[in-house]
Amino acid sequence: MPNPEFVGLVSTLQATAEAALGDLNAATASAARDGLLTEDRARQTAERSLRLLTMLAEKTRGNLDFTEAELLTDAIGSLRARLGN
Repeated sequence: MPNPEFVGLVSTLQATAEAALGDLNAATASAARDGLLTEDRARQTAERSLRLLTMLAEKTRGNLDFTEAELLTDAIGSLRARLGN
């Protein structure tokens, strides 16, 4: 059974990156409107989330159940595709 805190961490990091890349919610729409979310800064935010997820995958390799590993792998793959990495 997946650990809810782990699932929450992966989901939060992925959501942060996706919001920075333009999947707007109310908070990111407000930041963009106010000029606080520039394209360069948004990409840096997304890349940082990707680096954190990749590090998490490396550090937890062999210690995750199937669902956790799949969630993490899917999040990394999705962000790599969006960032062109």
